[in-house]
Amino acid sequence: MGRKITVAVTTLNQWALDFEGNMARILQSILEAKDMGASYRTGPELEVCGYSCEDHFRETDTFLHSWETLVEIMMSPICENMLVDVGMPVMHQNVAYNCRVAFFNRQLLLIRPKMAMCDDGNYRESRWFTAWTKSLRTEEYLLPRLITKHTGQETVPFGDAVIATRDTCIGYEICEELWNVRSKHIEMSLSGVELIVNGSGSYMELRKAHITNDLICNASFKAGGAYLFSNLRGCDGQRVYFNGCSAIALNGDLLARGKQFALQDVEVILATIDLEEIRAYRVSLRSRCSAAAGAVTYPRIRCDFEMSTHSDIFKISTPPLQLTNHTPEEEIALGPACWLWDYLRRSGQGGFFLPLSGGVDSSSSATIVYSMCQQIVHAVELGDAQVLYDIRKILADTDYTPINAAALCNRLLVTCFMGSVNSSKETRCRAAQLASQLGSYHIEISIDLAVNALLSIFNAVTGLTPVFRTQGGCARQNLALQNIQSRIRMVLAYIFAQLMLWVRNRPGGLLVLGSSNVDESLRGYLTKYDCSSADINPIGGISKTDLRRFLAYAREKFNLPVLESIIDAPPTAELEPLLANGELLQTDEEDMGMSYAELSEFGRLRKQFFCGPYSMFCRLMATWKNGLSPKEVAEKVKHFFRCYAINRHKMTVLTPSVHAENYSPDDNRFDHRPFLYRANWSWQFKAIDDEIDKLQPIYTPSTQMRPKSDELLLSVDTSTQQSLHFDDSKHSSPLSSASLDVGVSTAGLPSIDNQPWKKPSGYSKLHVNVLGKIKDRTGIPV
Repeated sequence: MGRKITVAVTTLNQWALDFEGNMARILQSILEAKDMGASYRTGPELEVCGYSCEDHFRETDTFLHSWETLVEIMMSPICENMLVDVGMPVMHQNVAYNCRVAFFNRQLLLIRPKMAMCDDGNYRESRWFTAWTKSLRTEEYLLPRLITKHTGQETVPFGDAVIATRDTCIGYEICEELWNVRSKHIEMSLSGVELIVNGSGSYMELRKAHITNDLICNASFKAGGAYLFSNLRGCDGQRVYFNGCSAIALNGDLLARGKQFALQDVEVILATIDLEEIRAYRVSLRSRCSAAAGAVTYPRIRCDFEMSTHSDIFKISTPPLQLTNHTPEEEIALGPACWLWDYLRRSGQGGFFLPLSGGVDSSSSATIVYSMCQQIVHAVELGDAQVLYDIRKILADTDYTPINAAALCNRLLVTCFMGSVNSSKETRCRAAQLASQLGSYHIEISIDLAVNALLSIFNAVTGLTPVFRTQGGCARQNLALQNIQSRIRMVLAYIFAQLMLWVRNRPGGLLVLGSSNVDESLRGYLTKYDCSSADINPIGGISKTDLRRFLAYAREKFNLPVLESIIDAPPTAELEPLLANGELLQTDEEDMGMSYAELSEFGRLRKQFFCGPYSMFCRLMATWKNGLSPKEVAEKVKHFFRCYAINRHKMTVLTPSVHAENYSPDDNRFDHRPFLYRANWSWQFKAIDDEIDKLQPIYTPSTQMRPKSDELLLSVDTSTQQSLHFDDSKHSSPLSSASLDVGVSTAGLPSIDNQPWKKPSGYSKLHVNVLGKIKDRTGIPV
C-alpha cells in the first residue's frame, strides 16, 4: 500500500446564478487537478450556484439548477477515478442547508451540511440557511429523480459524517466552522480523520490575509494532520472581493498557497502529503493520544478508492512554504483593481468615466484603474485566453492585444476635470499631468454656465440670488452654492459617460466611478447625489490615510511622479471662491473640524470597538491624555457624533464600493444603524459631562508638547465646534442646513469651554414639569 497522496484545492472566480459559467470553471479545475496528478479535488463554498445568490436561495429554482449542474459535473468523464466534492445548496425536509456534496465515479457518497452559520460583517447566512445541529448523525436524503435517473441511487447519507477511503479518512468543515470557537476539526482529528477539508467564501479586508493562514496552520499544528482550504476569488456580484489564498497545511506548516489577487478564473494548488508523517506526528503528541482514546467516533462513509499508489516511493513530499503577505498598499493596488475588472467585464460596459479633480481621492481611483490595466497586460502576456477574450469583448475589437498599460488605459478610462471659477490652476494642472502619465483619455470642461443657468431659474422664481459667505451670504446660501456645483458635476458625469464612446466611435457606454473615501462617508462629508454618487466606487472602503500611503507606493511602483505633489497638496473641495491672490480659502480638515487621522480613530472605535459617545470619550482619555484636556477630548467626541448623526442619512444612498475596511459605514450590509438620530445626544453627552466633573479634581494638565495633526491631535477651534459644523462646505446636505435653522438649537446644548455644565442639586435623570411634558437631560423638550 502506498503512503503518499496528491491533493488539490481550487480557487474559483464564480458568479452568482451563472450556472453554466460556474460549471465550466469547476470542470476546468477538476481537469487541471487530474492532469497535475491529484487523486482528490475540493473547491470553494457554494461554488455551483455562486456564494452571493442571497434571497435567490429562497427560490426553489436555485436548488433545482444546482442539482442539474451537479449531474453534468458528475457524469463528465473528466471526473472518473477521482474523488471530488463541490459546494451547493441542498434542501432537506423543507430546510435549506449550505452543503458539501462528495462523489466518486458517478456515485454520490455524502452530503455534509454546514454546522455553524456566519452572520458577522457582510455575512447574513442565517437569513437563507439553517445550521445542521445533529452532531455525529446522518439521515437518509431522498435524491431528486434527475439524480436517480443517472446514478441509480435513491438515497444518500446526509449529515455529520466523514469519508473513509482505503488509505485515509476525510472530514469536512465549511468556512465559518474554522473560525468558530467549537471548530469540528479537533473532534474529527481525535476520531482519526487525517484530511480536514474546508470550502470557504472569505472576503478581503486590509491587513487580514494572514488570519486564514494562521488558523489553518494552527489547526493542523494542534491536532496534527492536513488542512485543505479552498476559497473563492473575485467579485461574484456583491460589494466584497473574495480574496483567494487557497492553501494546504500539514502538521502546522504551510505547504502551498494560491494568490490573493489575480485575474485568473481558475487556480489549482497541489501538495503531495506523506500520510505516515501525519501518523508519526500525532502519535508523538501524548496528550492528544490520551484524548483520542476516549473520543467519540464519527460515522464513516466507505469509499472503495485508494488515493495513494503502490509506486509512490519516488514521489517527493511537498516541502514547507515560506510566505510573505502583501503590504496594505499592495492590497489597495491589487484588490480593488481586480474587483473593478470583474465588475467591468460582467456588466457589459465599455470602460470607466471618472471626474478627476487632482486630489488624493480621485487620483487614487484613477491609479487603481491603471493598476487594473497593468494586471490585464500581464495576464495576457502569461497566455490567459479568458482575459484576452474579455478585453476584446469590452473594447469591441476582436484583433486587439494589449501590450502597454498606458495605451490600454487610454481605451478604458475617460477622465474629466470639471473646473469652475473656484478651481485653482494647481489642481487643474495636477489632474492633467496625472492623466498624461496614466495614459487616460482626458477632457476638461467648465461647469460655470450650468451653475449660472440654474441660479437664473431660482432668481426668476424668487427674485433672489444667493451669494457666498465671503460676499455677505448666510450659511444656507453658502451651502446651496457649493452643493449645486457638486450635483451639476454628477449630472454631467452621467451624460458624458453615456455618450463618450459614441464620440469615440465605439459601441456601449461607460461606468461612472466614484471617489469618496471611507472616512468622509463616516463623517458625512459629502453631498448627496454629487460626484460621490456613481455606479461603483473603488476606494469607498479605504481610509484617507491608507490612500495617501497607496499613492506614495504607486508613485514608485508605476512611475507616476505627479503623485508626489498630489499627496503634498492640502485636501480641498474648491467649492468656495479663492482668495484674491489665488490661494485656497477652503480645506477639508478645517471644514470637517477634525483631522483625517482623528476621523479614522473615531471610526475604529465606533465600529470595531462598539463605542458610543461615552465609551469613546473614556477610551480616548487614556489615549490622548498627554495632549488634550478632558474638556477638549469631550468636545472632539461630541463634535464627531453630532456630525455623524446629522449626516447618517447619506449612507442610505452610498455608491456601492468594494469592502476593504472593517470600520466602513456602509448602510447596505455592513453597518446597520438608524439614519435618523437625535443629533444632540443629550443623555449620552450628559454622561460625558458627569465624567469630566469627576476628573477635574484629579486632572493635571501635561506640559508635554501637543502632537501634530498627523499624530491624531489636530487643534480644533472651539467656536467652530459649537456651530456643529453645519457649514461643511464640501458636502453638507440640505437636511444639514435645515437642521441648523429650524431643527436643532445650539443654545440649549452643553458648552464646556464657555460655561461649564453644572449638575443641579437633587438632579434626576428626567425632569417632568407641571404640564407633564418630559424634557431631556439638557432641559430641551423631547
